[in-house]
Amino acid sequence: MSFFDDLRNLDRNNVGNWPKSIKAFFAILIIAAILFLGWWFKISGQQDELKQAESKEEGLKAEFTKKWAQVVNLPELERQLKEMTDKLQEAINQLPGKTEMPKLIMEISQAALGSGITNDLFQPGPEVMKGFYAEKPIQLRMVGTYHEFGTFISKVASLPRVVILTMHDVSLRPSATATAGSGRSSARGTLTLEGTVKTYRYMDNDEIAEFEAANAPKGAKGAKPPAAPPKAKGGE
Repeated sequence: MSFFDDLRNLDRNNVGNWPKSIKAFFAILIIAAILFLGWWFKISGQQDELKQAESKEEGLKAEFTKKWAQVVNLPELERQLKEMTDKLQEAINQLPGKTEMPKLIMEISQAALGSGITNDLFQPGPEVMKGFYAEKPIQLRMVGTYHEFGTFISKVASLPRVVILTMHDVSLRPSATATAGSGRSSARGTLTLEGTVKTYRYMDNDEIAEFEAANAPKGAKGAKPPAAPPKAKGGE
């Protein structure tokens, strides 16, 4: 009888009398099933864990390489940081302080007059605190020639303190008629500059602390604001 005939004629109630070939077949089948189930429930999960561990290993290697490069370059990075800090401190020292702003605004106005420009309007507004600096808006209307405005900018740039002027809603147009009180005629080349400019000053630590306290979220009172770099000289 063939193997398949033996398989069809099996007596399920008398397993002990099954042919050896059938017994061997089912033994192999049971072993294969056990191996497959063991792989499915145990080894496959370990393989997934192995892949995750390998991926994590690659990430740790990349992080180690990056940090190692930072360690190797630490002296150079520290030197660059000190250099940038010194430059920042130098720039801060050149900014006007609280007590210097009135004098600075007067110097800007005098620079315009000294350049031949007529100040029809030069009206400083209230300061606006912005965190570590304060801005001072100035409404103005100036009449002068192209070269006079160039001279004015040059004079402002040569002031002993760093003066930052930003323009907001400013228009520069040819003067159509003589400006009242300017004593100027509508000569060709005369321009009218009108709008708002803003200049800036550095806030000291006390002002920053007050600003932080006033703008702190509810429940955050008492939090210590970050200290500003000290000014070495001049201003407050």
